[in-house]
Amino acid sequence: MLAILRDLLRTNWEFALGLLLTGIVLVVAALSFVSPYPPLDVYVVPPDVPPSAEYWLGTNSRGQDVFWQLTVAARNTLLFGITVALISRVLSLTVGLLSGYLGGAVDRVLMSVNDTFIVVPLFPILVLFYFVLRDSMSWGLLAVVMACLGWSYDARLIRSVAMSLKTREFTRQAVFSGMGTPRIVLQEHLPYVLPIVFSTTMNNLNWSIGLEVTLSVLGFTDVNTPTIGGMVYWANQHTAMVAGIWWWIAAPVALVAMLFIGLFLLSVSMNEYIDPRSRLARIGGGAG
Repeated sequence: MLAILRDLLRTNWEFALGLLLTGIVLVVAALSFVSPYPPLDVYVVPPDVPPSAEYWLGTNSRGQDVFWQLTVAARNTLLFGITVALISRVLSLTVGLLSGYLGGAVDRVLMSVNDTFIVVPLFPILVLFYFVLRDSMSWGLLAVVMACLGWSYDARLIRSVAMSLKTREFTRQAVFSGMGTPRIVLQEHLPYVLPIVFSTTMNNLNWSIGLEVTLSVLGFTDVNTPTIGGMVYWANQHTAMVAGIWWWIAAPVALVAMLFIGLFLLSVSMNEYIDPRSRLARIGGGAG
């Protein structure tokens, strides 16, 4: 994996730029651990102060420092996306690898379940969950629900790779040596799909964060948990743009746009790396 990272940094400027943009967001999120203000406290600073040397991104109408509020919001939004991505990666890897390797009835059953999740309309289902579980809808519950709805596309992609790996000579040798299905799938096949997992993880992060921001802006989540979408929600509630408090909205929008672009570039560059012809062309161009 380190060799792949080195090759991408050396030959692919999109990957380097995506890593830089994502790294900036991670640094902002890490600063939340040294915030001088409790994230849920209001009116701890003078309200509606424009950006200055004392308040870098100004303050909002709730008496919160926008910069320090943004660090906590970025941390929670990133943790939400990572939680969704990790749970959905486990599901997609399990279904995709087992379905592609075992085939037969197992493949038909797993793909029937998989295709059912593909046709489920995600946004209306999440809104329905909010109205049904409004009193108990938490950050963690939303992440679990979203992860359980967002694994099916990637499982099909992993299945197609696993089907081709099944016919390779090293798989036959593993079977003849007495290796069981779990060992073959984890030791022999998993390393070949890791680049695809990385690429789909970036896409899944973008998808889950974008959906969480949308739901938060509309008020369909726990708006008391600071997130980037939650910041925009409270800004809209206080009519920030009408009142001229543009920095309250500009800061979270700029940060989430930076995160989307960074994750998109990481995904695109990894997809290009997976394609042997594109990778060889990049390396050849870099060497020349």
